[in-house]
Amino acid sequence: MYTGKEVTIYDLARKLNISIATVSRALKDDPVVSKKTRKRIADLAEEMGYRSNNFARNLRTQRTNTIGVIIPRLNSYFMSTVIAGIESIANSEGYNLIISQSSESAQKEMNSARTMFNNRVDGLLVSLAYDTDRLIHFEPFIKKNIPLVFFDRVEDHANCLSILINNKKAAYEATTHLISQGRRRIVYITATPKRNVYIHRLEGYKEALADQKIPFKKEYILMNNLSQEAGAEAAHLIRQMDPLPDAVFVANDNCAVGCMVALKQSGILIPEDIAFVGFNNDPVSTVVEPNLTTINYPGYEMGQVAARNLINHLNGASSINATNTIILRSELIIRESSGPQKKKT
Repeated sequence: MYTGKEVTIYDLARKLNISIATVSRALKDDPVVSKKTRKRIADLAEEMGYRSNNFARNLRTQRTNTIGVIIPRLNSYFMSTVIAGIESIANSEGYNLIISQSSESAQKEMNSARTMFNNRVDGLLVSLAYDTDRLIHFEPFIKKNIPLVFFDRVEDHANCLSILINNKKAAYEATTHLISQGRRRIVYITATPKRNVYIHRLEGYKEALADQKIPFKKEYILMNNLSQEAGAEAAHLIRQMDPLPDAVFVANDNCAVGCMVALKQSGILIPEDIAFVGFNNDPVSTVVEPNLTTINYPGYEMGQVAARNLINHLNGASSINATNTIILRSELIIRESSGPQKKKT
């Protein structure tokens, strides 16, 4: 292997006794250069350790072909499917990704945004941290006309596109389904309603109760961080309620499963005593027994739509401001956890 100074296209051209222009075109896979010559040049480039000078090219084109992605948590199945969707579109269009997690911290989100800006990303895709209450750290992007797309956890902004599902409608359908199964004492486990997803899901739950003339009870709202451990803690609170609730709707599947498992361990039958509905359609929903009724949240599609809209804007095919919000379809998937109530004897 070539181990000397940085290899240039001049070195490749001299070694093969061909023109610099031919080497340059071949490295760009230009069909003007024969396939055989392109292979010779590619093989030599690899042998000598040639690296393309992206920095110089970026200075000429004012593009880095890089998209920044900021998400709340990397260890989320939903977010991993979103990233997979983003990557499928970005890679097919020749873009690389820089991915950062805020760990649900507004300060970390600000730091990530600054890093993305300094790395000159061509565009930014963001799902907001739990405690973000201002968008000031995204203003440098907006002032520089760098496109910004929010997904899932969004905030309205005249210059930004938002992509999400109708969380209120999804929660309404989940709660209505439980009511149709004869359940009336429905506990709702959620996060503190700071972000749009939790605000709107709580609204959907309340509206479904109101439409069925079921009084809303504040004590039936349990708020935590929606982890499996928090679900187990919620189960302890539920067991102390008198009368015992006959259904639980949870704002994500992990927390629902934690709650289900803990209640089962205490002798409560699911769904005979307490029915369950979760949210997200995580793989864990089909592993727990009984399988969990849940809302299918199209993460992969969301990622694809976000990346496609951003790249179309970068390519001049559409404007990011043409539509401020894109609503994707969700679906209630009914499984055994929300089956009929145990008949009284």
